Amino acid sequence: MELMNTELIDWSRAQFALTALYHFLFVPLTLGLSFIVAIMETIYVKTGDQRWKTITRFWMTLFAINFAIGVATGLIMEFEFGTNWANYSWFVGDIFGAPLAVEGILAFFMESTFFAVMFFGWNKVSKGFHLVSTWLVAVGSNLSAFWILVANGWMQYPVGMEFNPDTVRNEMANFWDVALSPVAVAKFLHTIGSGYVIGALFVIGISAWMILKGRDVLEAKRSMVVGASFGLLVSIFLAVSGDESAHQVAQQQPVKLAAMEGLYKGEERAGIIAVGILNPDKKIGDDLPPLYGDVEIPYALSLLGYHDIDAFVPGLDDLVLGNEKYGIEGAASKIEKGKIAVQALQSYKEAKKIDDKIAMAEARKLLDEYMPYFGYGYLEKPTDIVPPIALTFYSFHIMVGLGTWFILLFLIVLYLTMASDITRFKKILWLSVWSIPLGYIAAEAGWVVAEVGRQPWAIQDLMPVGIAATHIDAGNVKVSFWLFAVLFTVLLIAEIKIMLRQIAIGIKGGH
Repeated sequence: MELMNTELIDWSRAQFALTALYHFLFVPLTLGLSFIVAIMETIYVKTGDQRWKTITRFWMTLFAINFAIGVATGLIMEFEFGTNWANYSWFVGDIFGAPLAVEGILAFFMESTFFAVMFFGWNKVSKGFHLVSTWLVAVGSNLSAFWILVANGWMQYPVGMEFNPDTVRNEMANFWDVALSPVAVAKFLHTIGSGYVIGALFVIGISAWMILKGRDVLEAKRSMVVGASFGLLVSIFLAVSGDESAHQVAQQQPVKLAAMEGLYKGEERAGIIAVGILNPDKKIGDDLPPLYGDVEIPYALSLLGYHDIDAFVPGLDDLVLGNEKYGIEGAASKIEKGKIAVQALQSYKEAKKIDDKIAMAEARKLLDEYMPYFGYGYLEKPTDIVPPIALTFYSFHIMVGLGTWFILLFLIVLYLTMASDITRFKKILWLSVWSIPLGYIAAEAGWVVAEVGRQPWAIQDLMPVGIAATHIDAGNVKVSFWLFAVLFTVLLIAEIKIMLRQIAIGIKGGH
């Protein structure tokens, strides 16, 4: 394996980021709306009230539009692992491919099969079977997300594998270690939580718009009650799962945590920055202040990261330069060990060519000892382990700030739905409408934290992005980037237009 040219890497990363960001404009609404629709249909089946059937079918139609367009971006993203990241796919394909295969064979198959019954089976199957199909679509959608997030979680925290120097591949040793790793589980719960919140925001926002326009007010108010109730519960769940996600980041990716908080010098009883402005001139190891100004919540970062208010939270200076007092190894030492691992692999391959079993055994022993540092062997300097700090820091705080607003909004909306005339609260209704895009901004910011914050790693500590890409001409990647940008934008515009047309028809208009 060897480093690629910077232009190729940058364009390959840009293309994958483009695909992922567009894909996650569709996925969260699928996750959230699927359960909301299932809840609404359950109310219909339990009460027999035809209004609830009408309400369910309206939101189910919007779900179907989003589901159909979202599939396209997901398929393209999976193909990009083979086209743009061939070295990555070779190095860990045996592990990374397994959860994706399970997702395709089981979860997506179940989801798509019962989707047909859910959408086309009205009056063709029994109420009970139709309701079960709707719930199975919701479960299948979330199972798909689980296996995909297992794959992503493994990239953040590689476990359950053994390196085979004969094939230069990592091979799965324990499937359940991969599937149930604490990072994967935390990532799954937090990600689906964000999808549920977006689904709830979508429902209360569209319902609020209908109430403001005086259309289908009763049905819109009922929808708003379900959306706000569901939203309040899942936004609290999202905050709890976010706490566990941050705890796992502290344990497995301390550099990411330090970047999220703009923390340079480690602290005991470290606080969380609620609001702050980074000093753009700040560098590793200098004496400049990291922030121009901030509002801090005392002790919260130590508590969040280590569940101990007295815990020491390492900063970027500690992680790059090392901190002997707290037993933190510096990046220079890790790079040195990584180069030993890379050289040991090369020595093993050369000894194998001439069938020198003694030399092979010696090289293998050295490789096994230093394999945890393997990826560091491809870095040039200690500061290479630091991700883009400003992007990570501001994305994290935007996500947290908006998450706090959503809890407050759901509380207010749920309270106001008890009023006899909700149309009087026009400002809150408009805030509900304009909070729809805020949900997407929060979710995308979360992915920026997760993916930008772990740079330079394609696989944490094992493979930097500089050696993960395919050996292809950068020009080809540029062309495909712009083709995908146009395609995804057209798909997004098409979805918005179709959605708006369906919303304009109204809840009762289409049924």
